[in-house]
Amino acid sequence: MESPPRVPAAPTHLSRLGWLDALRGIAAIVVVFDHSSYTFMPELRRELMPEFNTSRYGIMVFFLVSGYIIPASLERRGCVRAFWIGRIFRVYPLWAAVVAVLCALGLIGVAELRDFGGQGVVTVAVAHATMLQELLGTPNLLLVLWTLSYEMSFYLLVVALFTVRLHQRSSAVSVVLAGLAAVSVAAGVVLPVSALSGLVGTGSLVACASIAMVVAIGCASSGSPALRVFGGVLGGVLAFVLVLFNGTVPVWEGLVILAVMFLGTAVHRAEHGRSTWRATAVTALLVVVCAVGSAYRYGDGDHFTRRGWIVALLLAVLTFGAGLWLRRRRVPRMLTVLGTISYSVYLVHPVLLAVIDGTMGRRRQDSLALEVAFFAVLLPLCLLTHRYVEVPGQTWGRRLTHRLRPRDERHRHPASHTGT
Repeated sequence: MESPPRVPAAPTHLSRLGWLDALRGIAAIVVVFDHSSYTFMPELRRELMPEFNTSRYGIMVFFLVSGYIIPASLERRGCVRAFWIGRIFRVYPLWAAVVAVLCALGLIGVAELRDFGGQGVVTVAVAHATMLQELLGTPNLLLVLWTLSYEMSFYLLVVALFTVRLHQRSSAVSVVLAGLAAVSVAAGVVLPVSALSGLVGTGSLVACASIAMVVAIGCASSGSPALRVFGGVLGGVLAFVLVLFNGTVPVWEGLVILAVMFLGTAVHRAEHGRSTWRATAVTALLVVVCAVGSAYRYGDGDHFTRRGWIVALLLAVLTFGAGLWLRRRRVPRMLTVLGTISYSVYLVHPVLLAVIDGTMGRRRQDSLALEVAFFAVLLPLCLLTHRYVEVPGQTWGRRLTHRLRPRDERHRHPASHTGT
């Protein structure tokens, strides 16, 4: 989902990151189809989902791409402060705009807002501001926001590894996380949804986690080596604890999500000569085996079929592998454009669907024409949000990073000089 800022009007077909744009474009379209099928293609959805979980497929492709890009971004900059500035200005402007528009539409009755479950507005707002709301026991204002909580957890873990100089151990981290997922299922570990919130209270957890996150990012971005390590470790522990004990997905799946992202990182290291392809292939095999075994042992459940989930994961890994194999080939312009605006596509489409559901309602029978019409409206809208929300935000982030660069150079982590 994440990418260096580029304007879609003139994509570079042979760009070093063109294949990643293609993967993001494919993933975005599949996720949009998954969600829009509730409204326009209910019959097809009922038949397809048990066999192929399209939502998980698209999300896993996004996670693999994020794993490939995000740690490289940190190591290329060599500075935690610059990394966080880049992430904040990359992710938050569109997120804030989408949430604001959704709330406005809800107030005027055009779209229905999700029930807060009795939680206070301040608690929900603060949880969303951390982007960890999915792991803090609060409802997501938009369902798709749950994946951003795992993205944020990954950022915190990547920074933690970087500050303690273990960032080159991506393969080992990926295998350990996948192994823990398999062990948790084999041991029958089953926790209630948002178990930690139920134990200490959602409000208390949100307050403590928010403070811990601010402290972690602030210290990790400081000029003191000791504070950098403290902040990095604090953020990493926070993320890991929340994924383990307070997710809404099963423990094993939360661990698999993180393992898949670190698998993407391992692929990046192999491609740039910092690991062997053989070791990376073994890592991929172990992660896939543990993930598939975990899903199979977990079995079928509410809104979950192991066959659909397993097929989705395997196809996501194969899609990423095919993109990697073809990375030096010319990428179709349509896919590079879709990849460039994929973050807008991902966040804007549920708002448009909320308006349609709140005004026209969902169809009981399939309508391919309405499905196509939905995409025809969505994609031009996303071009606009990318151009006028995402790009300015990224520009502001680059300017701020450039302004702080002289001071950042003095605060570089020693490990940063190894490159990406």
